Amino acid sequence: MPNDRDRPRRLTIEPGGPLLIEGPVEIVREDGTVATSDRFVVAVCTCRRSRAYPWCDTSHRRHSKPPGQTRGD
Repeated sequence: MPNDRDRPRRLTIEPGGPLLIEGPVEIVREDGTVATSDRFVVAVCTCRRSRAYPWCDTSHRRHSKPPGQTRGD
């Protein structure tokens, strides 16, 4: 799935959450396998807690935050 050279991909960083990428996307994993999604926006896990890794399944929400930290820190 090559990128469209006329339009850059938009990535949005969600503090404490996933990386949102305008799709479609291909993700090459560490072992060389490729995960693909043709959705218009894809949530990619950055915490590695997801059971559906590399896709985010909101597992980051189930873990407590260190004392004094608020969402977005």
